[in-house]
This record gives sequence, structure tokens and C-alpha cells, in this order.
Amino acid sequence: MTLRPIRMRDQRAWREVNRRNRDWLRPWEATMPPAPPGHIAHRPTYRQMVRHLRSEAHAGRMLPFVVEYQGRLVGQLTIAGITWGSMCSAHIGYWVDEAVAGRGVIPTAVALAVDHCFRSVGLHRIEVCIRPENGPSRRVVEKLGFREEGLRPRYLHIDGAWRDHLVYALTADEVPEGMLVRWHRARPGAPHK
Repeated sequence: MTLRPIRMRDQRAWREVNRRNRDWLRPWEATMPPAPPGHIAHRPTYRQMVRHLRSEAHAGRMLPFVVEYQGRLVGQLTIAGITWGSMCSAHIGYWVDEAVAGRGVIPTAVALAVDHCFRSVGLHRIEVCIRPENGPSRRVVEKLGFREEGLRPRYLHIDGAWRDHLVYALTADEVPEGMLVRWHRARPGAPHK
């Protein structure tokens, strides 16, 4: 499993995985709310999306990654909303190909991302916001030991409507040994020390 920055040349693989998983991802994907009168809202093209992600990364507000498993692109993980000052926090969003769901790919990707945020970037807090109905995604953060903090009513526009999200969070001092170490120790069949 590898996390690496998203690239323009990922377009074909990204689109193929996204197309094949359209029904699997639709209930959890962000959508554009109705545009105010006089404005036109549209989904960006892949190139526009990558340009935006790179611009935000260059500005220090985002870290966009693709997830690779066994050498092929199987998802995306984005660390966004990076805030400095007295907060030093961000939030993580992710999606994965249904064909590899349940194999520990996304928990491993989230663990790597959290370690990078805490150890290399210098953040203190990470949040993951998940629709209450999204059991598989909730299991990811629960397996990793994120703490449930509460409900954000009508938090994000998802699948055509404003949807409630549960907030899960973790701070750097809660995982002094690192998230990846914790995750490997918690996996079924891992040696217990």
C-alpha cells in the first residue's frame, strides 16, 4: 500500500476506478449545492481538480494523495482544511475501490497520513467527518482509535442534499508511538506484546 501525491498522469486510472465505483461511492460523495441565481455550478474536470488540489497544497492548506495497492490506483485520500496558529489541525477525507474494501487498505492509508501530519507536518489534531449511515467508513476510524465527538447537523452537501456527519478526532499526544504502529498492533493476527 502506497500513498503518493496525485498527478495529472493519474487521470486515466483515477477516472476508470471512479467510473467503475460510481454506485458504490455515490451515497458518500460531495455534490454541488444548487447555485445562487445568476451563477452556474459544475463539477470540475479531472485537470481542474488536480490544478486546484496542487494550488491548495502549494499554499499549505491541503495534502492530496492517491492510494495505490499492489501497484495500482485504488482510491484517494486528502488532508484538507490545514489550519495553523493556535489550532494546528486538519481533516481527512478518503474513498476506495470497492474491489479492495475490507483489506485494510484505507485504515493503513489513514494511519500513514496521520503519522505524516503529526510527525512531519507538525499538526496537533486530525478530524474525520462521516455520515452516520456509512458503517464501513466509521469502522475505519473506530479501528484506528479515533474518538467520536458528536454530530454536525447538515454539515456537507453529499449525494444531492445537506447531510449530517459524525465527527471523529485524534490528537498527536493520543498516539505517541504513531498511528501505523497502533494499527499494525490492533490488526487481527498481529503479535500482542
